[in-house]
Amino acid sequence: MIHLDGHSLTRAQLVAIARGAQVELDPAALLKVERAANFLAEQVAREEPIYGVSTGFGSNADKLLGAHPLRDELPDAKSSGRSLHAELQDNLITTHAVCVGEPFAPDVVRAMLGIRINTLLRGHSGIRVQTLQALAAMLNAGVVPVVPQLGSVGASGDLAPLSHLAIVLLGGGEAFFDGERMSGSDALRRAGLVPVRLSYKEGLALNNGTAQMLATGVLALDELEYLLDTADLAAAMTIDAFAGRLGAFAEEVHALRPHPGQVQVAKNLRTLLKGSTLADIPYHLVPRHRSWLPQSWDTPESQALSFDIGWEWVPNTQRHGREKFYQRFKPFRGGKKHQPQDSYSLRCIPQVHGAVRDAVAHAARVLEIELNAVTDNPLIFPDREAQYVEEQVISAGHFHGMPLALAMSAVKAAIPVLASISERRINKLVDPATNDGLPAFLIGNEDATESGFMIIQYTAAAIVNDLASRAMPASVYSVPTSANAEDHVSMGANEARHVLAMCGDLGKVLGLELMTAAQALDLRRDMINAARDLADRADAAMFARKVQGAPLSGDAAQAGFIAEVDALRVELSDADAFHPGDAVKRAHAAVRGEIAFLERDRALDGDVRRAVELVAQRRVDAGLRSRAVAA
Repeated sequence: MIHLDGHSLTRAQLVAIARGAQVELDPAALLKVERAANFLAEQVAREEPIYGVSTGFGSNADKLLGAHPLRDELPDAKSSGRSLHAELQDNLITTHAVCVGEPFAPDVVRAMLGIRINTLLRGHSGIRVQTLQALAAMLNAGVVPVVPQLGSVGASGDLAPLSHLAIVLLGGGEAFFDGERMSGSDALRRAGLVPVRLSYKEGLALNNGTAQMLATGVLALDELEYLLDTADLAAAMTIDAFAGRLGAFAEEVHALRPHPGQVQVAKNLRTLLKGSTLADIPYHLVPRHRSWLPQSWDTPESQALSFDIGWEWVPNTQRHGREKFYQRFKPFRGGKKHQPQDSYSLRCIPQVHGAVRDAVAHAARVLEIELNAVTDNPLIFPDREAQYVEEQVISAGHFHGMPLALAMSAVKAAIPVLASISERRINKLVDPATNDGLPAFLIGNEDATESGFMIIQYTAAAIVNDLASRAMPASVYSVPTSANAEDHVSMGANEARHVLAMCGDLGKVLGLELMTAAQALDLRRDMINAARDLADRADAAMFARKVQGAPLSGDAAQAGFIAEVDALRVELSDADAFHPGDAVKRAHAAVRGEIAFLERDRALDGDVRRAVELVAQRRVDAGLRSRAVAA
């Protein structure tokens, strides 16, 4: 049960409401609600002109309501008994429920209801207690209004989608109940509820606000905070698969440029890679992949491997001027180049992932303010001393969604950035020119018939392009409405809706990186450990078969070559089995629990589906605390 009082709703609580938690209304807040509703009734009795109560809406704001319908004045007409005040509110809802497209998912609609109830509890909107309680009862009963996704311009708030919420409360529209789509009246009846008849300003209180853009924004950030941790995890697995360099993530390095997200990501990577003996491995210990041949290995166990391995020896004639280097590093070129830094997609993970985190963190701050803000119009201050009612019922612009829209624009632009650097890591893993000695497309392919992970990168590239093409900010393109009474709008509802939809595609790219990195990690670990196992059982002469560039028999350099090979062999033999970081190991196990190592080409559609589901269903846990802290 989530306690709503208009002041303390959190993003985590709203997510809980979206996923089925019920709500209760704060008694003290309901007293404020009652005070504002009574104040409006008093002002109407005094025939005071109040926007949206005794005047029309929008471009009709200059038209005052009469005491009765004009048609009641026709000759021989009987009194219709119609209240223009009630009709005004009812018509506002029924005429504004005009959205089109597929309905929002139930979690979005429940979040919209939770937001609307919470903001109305502030007591500045004029809704009656019984109407607010009916709205909460509808939420708690599981009645989910059908709200099509297209129709809000984000000022005056989310008028059309919120009207789809409210129309069900009146017994109109459509709703889902127990998973079945039906008329709003049937949904209320089956839930044991009765329709509501609106009073002064209640229609305006129900449909004037930012609930759609806020609901979709909050749910999007909940997903993004998980995906940010998942992106760090996928990146860490890729770093281990590359036997990458950790110096770029050192705490003292990031203290010199302390953007919060950047510092957090560097810390996350250090945590995720803790315990790794692949990261920072000496360059010369990492062999390069060679295609398997029948004569590649000397035992039945090693013959079962899908690869061969090897190094190139650097002869003395190529060491001049580099003698000091080869005193520290053995003169063998394997899979890792002798360079102190990795490519940007690895080395700059804190800077890129961190910038996305900072954009999300800024949006979170904006949304957290909005969760407990009053966003309808006009605003009612019943206890304010004033000479005229205009000083107590004040028309303002809190319904304008630009604070949310601009924050979500930044997030919208950040999503393709995170997807893009993930795709670049996938490409780096599968490309033999960049994958530091792994096989092309991460498959043995000794018979030249296999594609391995080649097309996985295509899929990731297609998704990244699609995300980039959708990243144009909606907030920069206002289309005036309401006969130019609303001459600048935010388009924040479209912005937040886009972000929520784009999260799913970002998750697909991260799932593909996890799947690809797991394959690469298996190969890297197994190749190095195969070299270690061979070093254990072989002598220098036998081990030298894995080294190209050996001097010819009888050459004066032959003895030195064998001695250097033996030193490499001893170093590998003395090492413990190589393994990834502890957190990476757990994530790798989660992937392997669903997707087997690709020994030979097979249909990958099922593997891809399972990789995407692992992320979408949050079954790969980075074990990081950053998301919990943010919430």
